[in-house]
Amino acid sequence: MSSPHHSRPQSYSQGLVHMRQELPIQNGTSGQMNARPAVSNDPISVINGHGAPQTDMELRRASTMSAATSSNEQSSSRRSSVNLRPTSAPGTAAESSQEESDVDKSKRRPRPLLRSKSDFGPRNEDAGSQQEDESWKDWGARHGFEDHYASEEYVSQLANKSLHSAKMDLPEVEGLSEFRSGINEDRGAWEYLGRRLLNIVDDQRNLIAAQRRHDAFMQSQISWTAFNTDVLANPYKQNWYMYYTDKRHETTGNPKPLGYELQDWRMKDRLKTVSAALAICLNIGVEPPDQLKTTPGAKLEAWQDPTQPPVQKALDLIGKSVQAQYETLAIRTRYKQYLDPSVEETKKFCVSLRRNAKDERVLFHYNGHGVPKPTASGEIWVFNKNYTQYIPISLYDLQTWLAAPTFFVWDCSDAGNILSNFHRFVEKHELEEEEALKNDPTYPAVSFRPYIHLAACGVKENLPTNPRLPADVFTSCLTTPIEMALWFFVLQNPLQSELTPEQAKKLPGRLQERRTPLGELNWIFTAITDTIAWTTLPRPLFRKFFRQDLMVAALFRNFLLSQRIMGAYNCHPQSYPPLPDTHQHPLWESWDLAVEMALAQLPMLEAKEKGELPEYDYINSSFFTEQLTAFEVYLTQGAVEHKAPDQLPVVLQVLLSQQHRVRALILLGKFLDLGPWAVNLALSIGIFPYVLKLLQSAATELKPVMVFIWTRVLAVDLTCQTDLLKDSGYTYFANILKPGEGLPVVDSLEHKAMCAFILAMLCNGYKQGQMVCNQSEIMSHCLLHVQSTENPLLRQWACLCISQLWNDLPEAKWRGIRENAPMKLSTLVRDACCEVRAAMLYAMTTFLGIPDLTDEVARVEESIAWTVMEMAYDGSAIVRKELLVFFSKFIQRYESKLFVAAYEHMIEEREYRRFPPQDDGQDHQMGLHYIRKDQRNPDGSIKVAAQGLSHNSIFAAVWKHVLIMAVDPHPEVQRDAQIVVDYINSAMLQSPVGGPAQALMDDIDRLRSKTVASNKKSPDPRPNTPLRQESVSGANIQQGLLKRTASYLFTLPSLPFVGSSESSPDIASRNVPKSPGTQRSPLPIRSRLPAEFNTPPEQNDTTTTPGTYHAANEPSSGGFQPRKMSIPAIIPLRSNFLEYAVEYFREPQMKPTEAEEPGSTDYNERLWRRSRNEAILRETQPQKDIAGNGKWTNPSGFFNNQSQPSKMILHQFEDHLAVSDDRDTICVWDWKKQDRLCRFSNGNPEGSKISDLQFINEDDQALLLTGSSDGVVRIYRNYDSDKKVEVAAAWRALTDLVPSNVNSGMVSNWQQVNGRLLVAGDVKVIRVWSASPELCIMDIPARSGSCVTSLTSDQMTGNVFVAGFGDGAIRVFDVRHKPQEAMVKKWKDDSDKVWIKSVHMQRGGQRELLSASRNGNVKLWDIRMDKPLRTIHTTSDTLRTASTHEHLPVFAVGTGNHTVKVYNFEGRVLSRVEPYSSFLHQARQSAISATAFHPHRMMLACAARGDNHINLFTCAEKRSVNTIHDY
Repeated sequence: MSSPHHSRPQSYSQGLVHMRQELPIQNGTSGQMNARPAVSNDPISVINGHGAPQTDMELRRASTMSAATSSNEQSSSRRSSVNLRPTSAPGTAAESSQEESDVDKSKRRPRPLLRSKSDFGPRNEDAGSQQEDESWKDWGARHGFEDHYASEEYVSQLANKSLHSAKMDLPEVEGLSEFRSGINEDRGAWEYLGRRLLNIVDDQRNLIAAQRRHDAFMQSQISWTAFNTDVLANPYKQNWYMYYTDKRHETTGNPKPLGYELQDWRMKDRLKTVSAALAICLNIGVEPPDQLKTTPGAKLEAWQDPTQPPVQKALDLIGKSVQAQYETLAIRTRYKQYLDPSVEETKKFCVSLRRNAKDERVLFHYNGHGVPKPTASGEIWVFNKNYTQYIPISLYDLQTWLAAPTFFVWDCSDAGNILSNFHRFVEKHELEEEEALKNDPTYPAVSFRPYIHLAACGVKENLPTNPRLPADVFTSCLTTPIEMALWFFVLQNPLQSELTPEQAKKLPGRLQERRTPLGELNWIFTAITDTIAWTTLPRPLFRKFFRQDLMVAALFRNFLLSQRIMGAYNCHPQSYPPLPDTHQHPLWESWDLAVEMALAQLPMLEAKEKGELPEYDYINSSFFTEQLTAFEVYLTQGAVEHKAPDQLPVVLQVLLSQQHRVRALILLGKFLDLGPWAVNLALSIGIFPYVLKLLQSAATELKPVMVFIWTRVLAVDLTCQTDLLKDSGYTYFANILKPGEGLPVVDSLEHKAMCAFILAMLCNGYKQGQMVCNQSEIMSHCLLHVQSTENPLLRQWACLCISQLWNDLPEAKWRGIRENAPMKLSTLVRDACCEVRAAMLYAMTTFLGIPDLTDEVARVEESIAWTVMEMAYDGSAIVRKELLVFFSKFIQRYESKLFVAAYEHMIEEREYRRFPPQDDGQDHQMGLHYIRKDQRNPDGSIKVAAQGLSHNSIFAAVWKHVLIMAVDPHPEVQRDAQIVVDYINSAMLQSPVGGPAQALMDDIDRLRSKTVASNKKSPDPRPNTPLRQESVSGANIQQGLLKRTASYLFTLPSLPFVGSSESSPDIASRNVPKSPGTQRSPLPIRSRLPAEFNTPPEQNDTTTTPGTYHAANEPSSGGFQPRKMSIPAIIPLRSNFLEYAVEYFREPQMKPTEAEEPGSTDYNERLWRRSRNEAILRETQPQKDIAGNGKWTNPSGFFNNQSQPSKMILHQFEDHLAVSDDRDTICVWDWKKQDRLCRFSNGNPEGSKISDLQFINEDDQALLLTGSSDGVVRIYRNYDSDKKVEVAAAWRALTDLVPSNVNSGMVSNWQQVNGRLLVAGDVKVIRVWSASPELCIMDIPARSGSCVTSLTSDQMTGNVFVAGFGDGAIRVFDVRHKPQEAMVKKWKDDSDKVWIKSVHMQRGGQRELLSASRNGNVKLWDIRMDKPLRTIHTTSDTLRTASTHEHLPVFAVGTGNHTVKVYNFEGRVLSRVEPYSSFLHQARQSAISATAFHPHRMMLACAARGDNHINLFTCAEKRSVNTIHDY
């Protein structure tokens, strides 16, 4: 699937026509397949080649007719193009006939959605789909992140801008000349604008026409499909189809390290302020001796004037006012006023305060305006009982009475003295407590921490005495911040105004009602102070002060205001822990603006109250809208680095408003999509309680974004699962998961997949969550979604949700049995998405283990094992890994029965070695097991008396499959299987059958040693059975017996699956220590070919160059961890698939990947590579005449490969030459610099060789594909770096290669256009593998008793391919037909039954089909004709190699007498060259071993047998000989 959002592993999306889940192979038909992933933005169609209309009328006519004619013109252009562009290059669109099969429909791709490199989703769509022409303007449209979900106010504000943007869109500009302006609009201005825009369009059309002419020239020169210039002449807007580059190929399903640390945002040690003592020491009418009072001076206390009569009640009134002000901050706190308290009273209420609060926090508010200042020695003042003296109270005593935790507010002059002494006294207390604890261990220690202080001023600072300010300005800032801020604004306003502070303070409204002026200002103030704290404080301090307790948060927010106000009067409030000074923070200007806008409406509001302006409505502030816009700008432009956005606290506050809530949630969702770091930030700022509360909302428009947000939260912090049970919040997602529930989003199925993920996380390791979900219909919903063919992400998470629901919950497993869940899940065995198949296996694994093992349970579990067994031959390593986890748990559950199967398998092996099979044609009758001939029936079947306990049982089949997987070509699969084998062998030796088992192992070891000693020169390319456990470091697999067993496994009629199997000969050549006992023994050879057939000469060649197997390092897969042999084998294996799958939701889904982001390094590198590729094409296309007539004798390179070259291939665009030797070593050379870039081992076992080399994804970053004669395909990334080379994929493409004395090994052909790999060899079928689902989608009968020796295909469409055979036949196949009818042409000359050495269909040029036989005959074919167009006899010697240039009319043959001949298609010899040999020309008479043309350049590489050197020759005009080095 192509998707601009990836990458995501990858994105899951849906096309209009989804491929079938199953890709059956047994009936010979193939379902629709996942197509290739794309790495760019938009598909490119073929241009019509017409010039652009020049006049306005023509332009308008073209605009109205374009939709009706574009498709016809494009199809006509495709039909008229005789020579099409090779589809491996950029910009090529695949062509298909009208009557195409389901398989071929997979070439069509939907518009790219999220991630480009993932193939999770279907990649099919109807050709006429409107989705093809849609232009996604919002990356998050499918998640409900669209503008139409914003509030009406927001939409109305953007209306004009949206209209303007729409008119400027190029396709709409053409209609502006017909625009009808309004009555009051300037028609002349609109007409001028229309003419101007049409001129712009004309200029743009001219540019497009010029680009078209250039493309037409290129098309005529290189016979390639031109680029589409209709997409605004964007030359880079096209698809790049890439394969085996998804996340699963980089990690093999292993989760990455988290890369982040989950913050403890829940504040587990949360404290509440439960009690407060308000100590107000005013002694009204008496001035303290050290207080300087000015006249006039500040006198308001709690906004009350103590001098106003009745003076006697002023103190009570002030006390009540202070308490009322505090109650607006935290109403649940218990307040107690202590007015002018005495020492005794102070001690009493402090002790009582602590006793009642217990371990919670208490607040101590001290107003010392009527007593002396705190002393430098740490004392505050109160009164005696008669109010005749000021009595000091030491802070030491105060600490003793109040203990901790405490919160102190000091509103007095010289308050800094309190802070400086308080810490000293706390330390003194702690020393005393420590000493007392030493003396008496039972002493009840008292804690004096934590404590918090807010002080009005510093040391030697006096409170402001400005008569226009209240006397308790600090208390006013802390308890009535809005009134104080309005008062301060009027006082500081530099502009003249008739507004007084008293009027401003009376701004109408209530603090709790956000729609009123006062309430809105309070809301804005909370948001601004939160943001200031968020941007200035360390995160732990912010959470402690602003998210821990309602009272603490309010006081600290208001403390920031006090810093600003009191700082203007040279007074600096203090705090502990200390807070930085924030009075110059830029957000205070936003606050001033909000205050100014509110006060500007105060006269109208007052007039409205008086009835003078009854219709006036308060105009709300635009603060939140502007802040959300700023946040949106951050998300689109600034979210490059992991920098916390300043507006995040504002978004939190906006969630409180129904008016802006949807937009805020959408932006929050986009922010969370940035990754775990963003989720951590959002959780730390306190977003979780809001999104938890919103689960109670029934608003439909909130559902998509709420699902998205919760998905991101749970993907990062699993502890939130417990909160979903509160108030049944999980039902929010369970209801959305219902199959019939719709959502107002583009892709509702993806949101259902997210709901399945959320519910899976609810059940993940949480028994209560499992039980709650099991009591609902969640399992039933998931089982219905499993059968959905539209969205693979939904199928995957439906499986995983079921797996988590019934994991270790027997009642849920019984419910699954009642609902037939195992059978429904088994339909996904051949699902088109690898992750879905792996998820199904994960669910099956968790199903195993019902404690009550009844016959019914055993029958169900054995049925599951039979069903999933065929997945051992899946092309995806993550699927095979999950299958091994299933096998390991199955083996653990039925361990004793597996002991029997393993023991009987060793008996069979001993029989096999004692009595090898004879080629009597009845070998297959024995079935799954092996027995000597005298124990068989006349028809070849095993006698009943000789059948073992595990005869044809699931346990024997499972054990043999595990043995086969222990030699899997993928290192991780092999490692895991070896653990299982080692465990069973070790446990069996310690079981009651340990003695006989050890004796069997010894017998097998002796028999193997005899065979090896007598056949040292005939190594058998198959592994041996494990021997004694103490010597087994890996899985030592028996060879021949396992070989024949595996070949039979998928032909047993009673098994519920169809396929084939074979053991790979590679065993422990990787990073794990090599296992002993892996010497090969010979297998009797049987011939399949007619007697008159002559074997190819290379079969009889002897190796004349030195070399060994595994001489170079063998690459491992990404993230591979070798097994630690010191750790004993333990089963069941642990699966990491769930953690791997969760990573999808931690990765950005609403933005393109780095490689698709314009301006990024990857994007620029891709553009550079494309430009380079085009330059090479332009440079090489004019060489046709030169190549067809020139001499190919100019030496261009000569270097030593250090091993015998056997296969060679040159990269289309890079200067890379890949060379494999006659064993397992691959070398990659830079042919221009003649430097070796990389050398590594392919890992194929001794006796086998690399039979094929191909590059894939050559347009971008290529991968190297190798095929070996044991039927294994490996794909390497970073093949040009010794340090970075890794296995991207490895699987057994041919599982039933038959040993023969004339074995062609495995031949293959890669089709870049549709991501298919054709493989064949000494088998009866030609197998078609699809890269996207990594499945075999078709087995096409070869219709021959001979082996396939060569494959080639039409690289333009991939529909037609040609196979050459060992008996001289050539057959043409068309995959659009049914497999049994796929052969559409056959050429076979009974007089020329000679091994076909090569068939090749050109990509470019005339796209000729050439065949070359061993007798030297080269034939040119037209697949429509019954006879060859031309037959060229190239040599009287043996033809050893044949190569055809992809685009030039030349081919080369290598002969048995050390000569390479180059011919043109007319049959004329252009050159004869002899490759330079090693010192003194020791190999002058040896045969040619390999030849290869460069796909574009005039370059030929060749090598001879018996020599390690590679020669490069080029062709050039005589006058251009000096420019040869340009190549």
